[in-house]
Amino acid sequence: MLGPIFNREWLTVPRRTGHYVVRSSYLAFLWILGLTAWQSTVGWERPATIGDHARFSLFLFHGLTVLQLILIPFFSALAAASAVSREKDRRTFVLLLLTDLRSHEIVLGKLFGSLLPVVLLLFGTLPIMSLLLLLGGIAFHQVLFAGLVVLAAALAAGSLGNFMALWREKTFQVLALTLLAIIVYLGAIRLLFLVVPTPYQRWLDWFDPFETLSNVLDASTGATGVLGFLAIMLGLMTALNGWAIHRLRVWNPSGEPIVQREQPEATEEVDRLKAHAAPGRVREVWSNPILWREIRTRAYGRRPILVKTAYFAAVALICLYVLAPAQPESGTPFLAAYGLVPVAIISFLLIGAQAVTSITSERDSGALNLLLVTDLTPQEFIFGKLGGIAWNSKEYLIPPLVLTIVYAAMGLLATPPANHPELAPGKNWEAATCIITGTLLLAAFVAVLGVHVALRNENSRTAIIHTLATVFFLSVGTLVCVYLILINGRFEAQWTSFILFAFAGVGGMWWVLNGNRPTNALVLASWLCPTSILYTVINILVAKPGTRESTDPLIPFLFVSGAFGFTIAAMLVPLLSEFDVALGRTRAAE
Repeated sequence: MLGPIFNREWLTVPRRTGHYVVRSSYLAFLWILGLTAWQSTVGWERPATIGDHARFSLFLFHGLTVLQLILIPFFSALAAASAVSREKDRRTFVLLLLTDLRSHEIVLGKLFGSLLPVVLLLFGTLPIMSLLLLLGGIAFHQVLFAGLVVLAAALAAGSLGNFMALWREKTFQVLALTLLAIIVYLGAIRLLFLVVPTPYQRWLDWFDPFETLSNVLDASTGATGVLGFLAIMLGLMTALNGWAIHRLRVWNPSGEPIVQREQPEATEEVDRLKAHAAPGRVREVWSNPILWREIRTRAYGRRPILVKTAYFAAVALICLYVLAPAQPESGTPFLAAYGLVPVAIISFLLIGAQAVTSITSERDSGALNLLLVTDLTPQEFIFGKLGGIAWNSKEYLIPPLVLTIVYAAMGLLATPPANHPELAPGKNWEAATCIITGTLLLAAFVAVLGVHVALRNENSRTAIIHTLATVFFLSVGTLVCVYLILINGRFEAQWTSFILFAFAGVGGMWWVLNGNRPTNALVLASWLCPTSILYTVINILVAKPGTRESTDPLIPFLFVSGAFGFTIAAMLVPLLSEFDVALGRTRAAE
């Protein structure tokens, strides 16, 4: 039923070395989380009792299932969207339409073929979950229900990514709309919880994967709640894939030129100089043609307002949800983080997608090869691309900066000493200045990272996944790790996990930044970036022990700005010096 496209993936995925590397790395990461959970719940100071085993099993089961519900659907949507978009960029997707493959074989084959490696990661964790049953604290039906919830969410997210890729042409629009559609959906559901009466909220649980999973973990729902969620997700999958199958050959191929019948020569005398001229008035190209193309043409597809509208809708839903209860007198710590962190992560992911696809789309379409016969300098190309990325993604930086000013005006960014409350305005605006400057610096890092990774990886899908995964793990991964380390309030007991997390982050950054052409500066940057993020978050969380006063914002800002500023320079130097080698103009020996 799925056709030869899925059969090919089914046969070739187990032959890839990277498949086993990813599975091993993923299970090793879960093992580190399990070690951290043991230190948080039991520790090594005394022998564990039966009750300790049960508490550890329940705590680890909660952590692993919630983490998988974040990771698996995210990478499912990314994998499905990038698989089709890459085919379109390389102009090979239209060849599938010329074969005798039926529409459902193309749509479903691409969908399940791209999701196969990601879903196998989920099935690889089932033995770990089953082993937790031996320790007590959880039941078999909870393991089964949690796995079904994650699997259904992953299939629905993958169907959304596949639908967007079949609908839109440009890779950036596909990735951006997929990410924003998921956020808008979750934000709308959370907003409905605030307005729908309590007796009817149990029906909303069926639409929210996190609420359904929470009910499974708390053993407060039976098979009915899970079956309701599975029915909703199955309905979404059916609607998205059914509409994609129906419209496949209407949407694709798009942008085909209209060939008109030639007129007889005798009917009209044509000026030969104007016969091959482009219609419309002549546009003047700037001294940097790369920058002119990025800003003055539709280099990132038609209807860019669609992506920006979806982005502002997602930000509006987040702000409606987090600003309403954000009151200084509530006493809840880190209120500003509930709004700033998700908005900043979304902005960085969109900037990263814009940066990496600005290179991969041109490489796959063959346009990048035209640079081999031009006299463009490396400076013109690199800075032209970065300037175009900054111009086209400027709207994604406005909300986090405005939200920072709003939180500073509300007095939620910094807490002054208890005996000097009059220092509150000054400390808040000092923190706002550091956050705004740091946000701009991190945005520059993400843009340079996307260009750097795309030029060093011939495989466009790998470049996209590496870029977005780096942004994702530097943000979400750091917060998860710090939460697990500090959850029991004893940081000194978590040094083993802290070191393992640090080495995992350093190894991942080294792999992404260096690739097959390492440099001493990039190796040092691989150590500085994860370390600075961990230090900054922990410094903010710990603050000044024994008081309610916030930490000095200048020290974390200097640490982050120094680390990421050095990393930007370390990436730009080889980008400019190895530009001819990366594009094939010359060989490394020359």
